Amino acid sequence: MKTVFSQSVPGRMACVPPEAEEHAADFIPKNLLRTRRPALPELSELDVVRHFTRLSRLNYSVDSNFYPLGSCTMKYNPKFTEPLAALPGFTELHPLMAQIKSAGLYTQGALEVMYETERLLCEINGMHAFTLHPMAGAHGELTGVMLIAAYHRDKGNKKTKIICPDSAHGTNPASAALGGYEVVNVESKDGIVDPEALEAVLDNDVAAVMMTCPNTLGLFEKHLPRIVEKLRSVDALLYYDGANLNAIMGKMRVGDVGFDVVHLNLHKTFGTPHGGGGPGSGPVGVSERLEPYLPVSRVDRLRDGRLFLNYDYPKSIGYMAPFYGNFGVYIKALAYIMRLGREGIPKAAELAVLNANYLRKKLEQYITIPYNRICMHEFVASACDKAECGVRALDIAKGLLDKGYHAPTIYFPLIVKECLMFEPTETESKETLDTFVDDLAAILKEGEQNPEALHQAPLTTPVRRLDETLAARSMVLTDDA
Repeated sequence: MKTVFSQSVPGRMACVPPEAEEHAADFIPKNLLRTRRPALPELSELDVVRHFTRLSRLNYSVDSNFYPLGSCTMKYNPKFTEPLAALPGFTELHPLMAQIKSAGLYTQGALEVMYETERLLCEINGMHAFTLHPMAGAHGELTGVMLIAAYHRDKGNKKTKIICPDSAHGTNPASAALGGYEVVNVESKDGIVDPEALEAVLDNDVAAVMMTCPNTLGLFEKHLPRIVEKLRSVDALLYYDGANLNAIMGKMRVGDVGFDVVHLNLHKTFGTPHGGGGPGSGPVGVSERLEPYLPVSRVDRLRDGRLFLNYDYPKSIGYMAPFYGNFGVYIKALAYIMRLGREGIPKAAELAVLNANYLRKKLEQYITIPYNRICMHEFVASACDKAECGVRALDIAKGLLDKGYHAPTIYFPLIVKECLMFEPTETESKETLDTFVDDLAAILKEGEQNPEALHQAPLTTPVRRLDETLAARSMVLTDDA
């Protein structure tokens, strides 16, 4: 498909803009004025509409198809939040106005959104304070690691290691390493963190342990009390990867069970758009002892009730994002939280867990499930027993594309060979799950009877099988190649 720039025709336009009442040079400094027109494509309105309509048809969306992508919580985003985030009072507000005291009166609504979002996230997660600055989950992880480092540095602790279980998300060891720590891996036992294996590597050099609960196998970490006790004995912190909060929101407050730092994915758990590179939002919550190190600025309230941006935090790790994070995303998250409320938030978690267990039980007769017990919001299957007929997890995933589904996560976590991770989320109906089971069963049967046919999948997508590593490293982003 041609890019919008390659379709440009000089002089073609959708409309003729009126002449400006005032010349830009009258009020914009000369050094900021353009010396030539911006190199934008010149197209008619119909050209533009058709271009983006064609693009939309190439995009796979949860609005049109089932998206069982394990570990990423690709759930349906309710549409009522979109007009709220598009209110002129938000979209037309200049981000620098909040820093101007005389203009503070005009930013109270935006500051209230930030203040209330932080307050509600604290309540849901049992944390003392939150920052909304991080722009995505991995950015939140890095922020969390920097907060951990700031805490130990302030106390004079000489810490050099962070422990990451083998069931951790792949970004956990990357964030720890980027923060300057040596990463220590701990093997799981029966699908969860083995406290004895953890204790074997726990010493005074350990700054923190990074955990996901439930973990990437969809299993709840039942040894948390013992783990927290051991960490406290060496002044190590416990970090919560919030990617799987969808399973426990409103059911367990992570701060109450001993986690000191938590990053959340508003673009997963709290119903805001996710995918295609953004927009993301990865707020970070902390216990009271880490609160002094949060990024600036922070929204605080004056005695007269007005809100303002406070930069007076001398122990802060500083700035983590331009302005205040992804503002439009947490408007939607706040609306989602307020709409669901005290009853709706835990209900969503209950339905996510119910759907995952229903799908697990329906699929167990067709495919091996290594840890086949009550799971949380997701579970992992294995295609190892299909190897004798030449079928791998990749083939099954490609077959699902031909059935109109997004493929599940495959080959992660690494502790299960030939794995496929399924997460149906709370919004999918029983009928959708039943149809998915039937289609997956048909794919598995075809793999047994005619594996070569499955090796050719997908047949119906715009692009067939690629060398995906080569494609990612050698992207062609223009149509003139």
